[in-house]
Amino acid sequence: MYYKIEGAIKKNRNNFIIYAVLWIIIAIVLVPSFAYSTYMAKANGSMNLQIFVETFGQSITNPLGTIPKIFESGATETYFSTLLVVTIVYSIFFFIGIIKSAPKNQYTDIEHGSSDWSQRGEQYQILNKNEGIILAENNYLPVDKRGNVNVLVVGRFRIW
Repeated sequence: MYYKIEGAIKKNRNNFIIYAVLWIIIAIVLVPSFAYSTYMAKANGSMNLQIFVETFGQSITNPLGTIPKIFESGATETYFSTLLVVTIVYSIFFFIGIIKSAPKNQYTDIEHGSSDWSQRGEQYQILNKNEGIILAENNYLPVDKRGNVNVLVVGRFRIW
């Protein structure tokens, strides 16, 4: 079961930074604009869509100017609750993406015919690292081995 977690982390290692940067951009640009616009639209008791649209348009064009306005106007509770909801939804989609990218079985992305199936030098109980008939990189079938040393070569041999 651990191979799925390890495979998903290995496959998405480079994407973690992208996910984090995207969340920071959303937290700095989109969430403050939405929270401030919502707070201003509900200031007189009911939701006024016209005030929301106008305030959102101004806030989204100047997101760094919106953040101080949130603290000045007292919309911090709206901001943090909106940020919490967005973070939870973003995390759900993030983990769904990680789960979908997990390998389906233990041998996913392992080249067929390579020695990647063995761990911690198991193949060298049978094979040799240094000399013999070449099977793969750093894997040779020793010719001085007792028993069957027949080799079936599958593939093409090209001479240019």
